[in-house]
Amino acid sequence: MNATKPMPFQGLKESELQAVSARAVTRAYARNAVVVTEGDRSDSLYIILSGRVKFFVSDEQGKEIVLSEAGPGEYFGEISLDEGPRSASVMTLEPTRFSIVPHEDFRDFLAHSPEFAFSLIGKLIHRVRSLTENVKSLALMDVYGRVARMLLELATERDGVLAIEEKPTQQDLANRVGASREMISKILKDLEAGGYIRVEPRRIVIAKNLPRGW
Repeated sequence: MNATKPMPFQGLKESELQAVSARAVTRAYARNAVVVTEGDRSDSLYIILSGRVKFFVSDEQGKEIVLSEAGPGEYFGEISLDEGPRSASVMTLEPTRFSIVPHEDFRDFLAHSPEFAFSLIGKLIHRVRSLTENVKSLALMDVYGRVARMLLELATERDGVLAIEEKPTQQDLANRVGASREMISKILKDLEAGGYIRVEPRRIVIAKNLPRGW
């Protein structure tokens, strides 16, 4: 079974990391720490040295939608170039270290690094495409369709087995597709009963092609 997976954001090369981090500050955050909050002023680029983060938006009632995740070598905060507010919140999923580059230093680095500037443009184009697909999914797909799409996006094939190796919680999946945890639980149980997936202690195995509708 072949799954269509989104192209990962491009990380920094070692030489680029050293150049852009010349005047950066290194900071460490514990697991589940909010690094930046949606609506805050944008003034820095954050480079992930170790650990992992998630990007999410939420409303006043605390309902959360997870946009994506990122790990070592990846970065966020490039929207700080327009000095507008943060478009999403960022939370650590595990202990994480960052190299934090001030806005002016980031602009100077871009001005003297055309190769990286083109890489950044590619990343932003990918982000627009990804967000467009997410909006399309939320607007045109039912909950099952969104869950099926998410399972395939999270799965990787290894030794002929398609599986989500780091099993997300039902609440994680609910936050990603904009549904209730109870609905996710029902869909997963139905898929497991139909032999489409196997929910194991540490992973979810996709055993056969997921149905187009439910």
